[in-house]
Amino acid sequence: MNIEELRDYCLQKEGVEECFPFDNETLVFKVYGKMFLLCSLENNPVSFNAKCNPDRAIELREQYMCIRPGYHMNKTHWNTIDCDGSISKKLIFELIDHSYELVYKKPKAPKK
Repeated sequence: MNIEELRDYCLQKEGVEECFPFDNETLVFKVYGKMFLLCSLENNPVSFNAKCNPDRAIELREQYMCIRPGYHMNKTHWNTIDCDGSISKKLIFELIDHSYELVYKKPKAPKK
């Protein structure tokens, strides 16, 4: 997995935008203004942070060495995934989808 594959996959989803709100190195993907994935453009191999259901996050961390608590994020709700070849692209895409769905399905606050 390289950064272009990651970027292309994220951008094909409904409502997704990319931005650099923190610095010129950290690419952030948002769905309707809410962050669901971020990654450094400098990491090789590619690694990214993605939201995750807390129970599933623990299971994934126990099962895969390349999945760890989210770097600089809330460790309960975020994982860092290292795309080092030890997990399939299919699983990587599933983790991206899961993060997107957690944010996309969040109830929106009523407008006042």
